[in-house]
Amino acid sequence: MNYKSLGNTGVLVSEICLGTMTFGGSGYWKAMGELQQNAVNDIVRTAFDNGINFIDTANVYSFGESERLVGQSIKSLGLSRDELVIATKVRGRMGEGKNQVGLGRLQIMQQLEGSLKRLQVDHVDLYQIHGFDPVTPLEETMRGLEDVVRSGKVRYIGCSNLAAWQVMKANGIADKHGWSKFISTQNYYSIAGRDLENEIVPMVLDQQMAILPWSPLAGGFLSGKYTRDNKPEGDSRRLGFDFPPVNQERAYDIIDAMKPIADAHGVSVARIALAWVLAKPGVTSVIIGAKNTDQLLDNIKAVDVSLTTEQLEQLNEISATPAPYPQWMIQRQSGDRLGVANFSPNQSTVVPK
Repeated sequence: MNYKSLGNTGVLVSEICLGTMTFGGSGYWKAMGELQQNAVNDIVRTAFDNGINFIDTANVYSFGESERLVGQSIKSLGLSRDELVIATKVRGRMGEGKNQVGLGRLQIMQQLEGSLKRLQVDHVDLYQIHGFDPVTPLEETMRGLEDVVRSGKVRYIGCSNLAAWQVMKANGIADKHGWSKFISTQNYYSIAGRDLENEIVPMVLDQQMAILPWSPLAGGFLSGKYTRDNKPEGDSRRLGFDFPPVNQERAYDIIDAMKPIADAHGVSVARIALAWVLAKPGVTSVIIGAKNTDQLLDNIKAVDVSLTTEQLEQLNEISATPAPYPQWMIQRQSGDRLGVANFSPNQSTVVPK
């Protein structure tokens, strides 16, 4: 297992992060997985034994059940708290009450207390807002997050599913007041979903933040079990929960390109899809979930796959999408500057390919 700095901090995290959306499976989350304590213990133990020190959960996953299962697993397995980097999230609805959803100071403090109790810990290492709250001013959210950091119950803060301008505005507010800033952003990123490269990736590289990709296998669509001749059917998760959205015909083209590369490496298609994400600029730790230890072990081994320059170029080309405006204009206008003598690539603001 390799380890990378979590953004511009001294914290080292494994480049594979254990996602826990498959834990619990109550209500809305049943389609993701229904793992209970014994199965969760096996997953967590397997992850830890293979070098994973980073665990990501959220208060809203199975409405708190995922956090509870994670906390009990750490305790039952006797894992050292100091060897783990534990991340959770806040924003999602946790009850029917008017104030049981959102990112106000009230919700942040209430929901953190609930998360700590379920996880059976006195602090979380990374506390992430799970999305944008259009009702609460960003100033209040950032102040609320600063308060929980100063309380000692949170070490660092991050965000998830925000637009680049929202991240920059939030961090600008924090910088102005001397508060804690987001060190990471958790976003959907896969070889079948590269929208992140238009705004988020350039921002992350400029600001020295960490990208924590979720659903790197596009909700299982890139696992290798789906092809044009073997489309989702039966009890497939994709039939009951088609998320994240995938252009299936385009994804099949990508799968067709990954298959011979996987065969050449003697690995699964899933490992190639994960290896591609791991190789992308700005990516710190790729979040993977699993329903069993065999699936987890196969995904973990993606860290051992080294794609050649030619293979990366082939996959980049087949998965490329047209750049939206103003990205295509930025690229076009940058052409005459990139030819300047003694030009340093580090000066470029062109979107990475």
